[in-house]
Amino acid sequence: MQTTKTDLGALNDKQREAVTSEHKRLLVLAGAGSGKTKTLLQKLIYLIEEKGVSPSSILAITFTKNATNEMIDRLIVTAEDTKVYEDILFDKYKSKADKNLARYTYAKKYKWIDSLTIKTFHGLCYSILRNYGVNEFDNKFKIIGEEKKEEDDDLSKYIASETTFEVFHKLLIELCDDTTYLLDLKKYILDYIIDKIHLDKNQKFQLPKDGKYYTTLNGNKVRSKSEQYIADWLYRHSIPFEYEPLLNIKDFDFRPDFFIPDANIYIEHVSNKSFSLQNKERQFEKGKFLLVKTFESMTSDSALFNHTLDKIIKNRLPATFKKNRVLVFKEEFNHYHEDVKDFIFQVIRITDMIKVENTDTQSVLEKSQKDPHERIRSFYKVAIPVIEKYIHYCINKSYLDFNDLISTTISLFKNQTDIVHQFQKKYQYILVDEFQDVNNLQVDLIKLLLTDQTQLFCVGDDWQSIYGFRGSNVSYIIEFENYFTNPKTIKLNLNYRSTQNIVGASNEVIKHNKFKVDKEILASKISEQKIVVFAGSHIDDNLNYCTSKIQELLKDGLKNDDILFLYRRSKMFSPYFSHFKNAGIYVQGKTIHGSKGLEAKVVFILGLTEGSGGFPDIWLEDRIFQVIKKANHDLLLEEERRLFYVAITRAKDKLFLITEKGNESSFLKEIPDNFTVRTSLPIKSVVDKIELCKSCSSQLEKLWKLCPYCGTKIE
Repeated sequence: MQTTKTDLGALNDKQREAVTSEHKRLLVLAGAGSGKTKTLLQKLIYLIEEKGVSPSSILAITFTKNATNEMIDRLIVTAEDTKVYEDILFDKYKSKADKNLARYTYAKKYKWIDSLTIKTFHGLCYSILRNYGVNEFDNKFKIIGEEKKEEDDDLSKYIASETTFEVFHKLLIELCDDTTYLLDLKKYILDYIIDKIHLDKNQKFQLPKDGKYYTTLNGNKVRSKSEQYIADWLYRHSIPFEYEPLLNIKDFDFRPDFFIPDANIYIEHVSNKSFSLQNKERQFEKGKFLLVKTFESMTSDSALFNHTLDKIIKNRLPATFKKNRVLVFKEEFNHYHEDVKDFIFQVIRITDMIKVENTDTQSVLEKSQKDPHERIRSFYKVAIPVIEKYIHYCINKSYLDFNDLISTTISLFKNQTDIVHQFQKKYQYILVDEFQDVNNLQVDLIKLLLTDQTQLFCVGDDWQSIYGFRGSNVSYIIEFENYFTNPKTIKLNLNYRSTQNIVGASNEVIKHNKFKVDKEILASKISEQKIVVFAGSHIDDNLNYCTSKIQELLKDGLKNDDILFLYRRSKMFSPYFSHFKNAGIYVQGKTIHGSKGLEAKVVFILGLTEGSGGFPDIWLEDRIFQVIKKANHDLLLEEERRLFYVAITRAKDKLFLITEKGNESSFLKEIPDNFTVRTSLPIKSVVDKIELCKSCSSQLEKLWKLCPYCGTKIE
């Protein structure tokens, strides 16, 4: 077997302890820049070279395909005597397909690498189900996701011909063949996506001048929720009506609330906002027109209100009246297709949450219908039927989405002990990268693969757990001992990437988090360079400052790739991108989430302001999501702080924190002054400088050459 000799001498004491430890449940807490990947790879090589472990009995699990490829690349590079493969990887003229082919070829060349199982969670589950899942699911399944085909991915040829969105959209239209469902859906979209009636009116950007704020099912606008209820009741019963028709019976023009031609009656809805009806009622009496009044007090009991409308209107319809309107999805949502799209994306997110949290649709529906808010009850009333239809559709079509890959594998292992025993016997060593990002399903899968003899080697950093919004659960790494019996924890606390000021600042920031594992990260690099905090009075100040700094750095010999701009949300970078382009600068910009695993000599962190649109950006998501998983404000703030920690620790040599004078992010206050140098443009004085005569101390005017009081010459 041709491998590479384990170079334990190149490891520090903690890395060496992690690599050589035989503890069955091992958590390696690897601080930023502490050589996490190096330690993981050395563990793998040590097992094969020093311990004589068969490569086929080792399973290494990563989170992304890129991480898998990087691990294989580094193994090939260590095995190669020449630099040919390394040159291929860094050749800018080689396509991704060329590099993938080279990776495949070189991995096959080294049988010990080819025999290893290095896969993402999804890739692992895919291969298990494809080869062994026939009794659990159709093993000729296809994967359904957000896109029809994922280029350069092992799974791309097995991607379904339709996307998740396309299936949901198609099924929603089918459900709308039921008129009741269609109108319930339309009402939800009109009320809560278009009119946003759940928001305070002051939160809205534009209020209608005519006071007609509520959209009815037939597309009209009415003045109150109660009037909307009446209009919607009429529409649901296919009864034509006119809203606020112009009427002059005898003495003056006025507009009653509703006219129902087929019943020949007028309806006035009386609320505490209504004007006196006395004069109108006299007009109706004079003209012998039928006027019926409804009252706001009736609307508190929907059953009573329905009964009242039924009694008032249906009994007065002619015997020949027939419901003949056929409601069609395309016509009913003709002007609302974008809003339907918003609804579907929200439903897709809910579907993912239901699967990750391992709950079921009916219990979610029951819980939602107990919510005190009509909006939440209304959403789930129309969401759950389409989610259930989607689940059945995917089973029928032999589709699995990415969550299904894991949950179906778990089900397979639980239902077929012969198969799970086969994998437990096969994999004696399980290595998990980025353990801070695991979710409930992934941990359940790991636990099913373990026996008392298996060594579980998890590497991660709770301080860098930033994917809670995707379902990851940081408690698995922080409270490791609650999920895995008798574990050992080793902390890699030497940062090889960043200078001592950057490392020191990041340590101080993360100390403000309560839910964490305590560790003190030390820096191996010493530099006098402090972190620069720049506070502009205006966005233009920040744009000009960053531009001049980049030009200065480039003159000093740095390359564009050495400079990285990070930001909380993409829109923060837009003005910088345009400004840099105009200045002929073309810099690396990433969201902080997208920067995970990256590093650069110089890092600028933008948008460090307080409040909405700044950083921290605590987003207590819609209450709709809280039905499945409750959010905690303090924990969300801690994740924001971990995100700031990740951003800071991308910097190797220089770090610039860009803020706004008078509106600095609270995170900046958590960095002690000894790590930073703060700079900004001075604010001009609002008071003119007062000049006094040196002889008599009298106040002087600007253009005077002599003091008029004592005659002294003014210099």
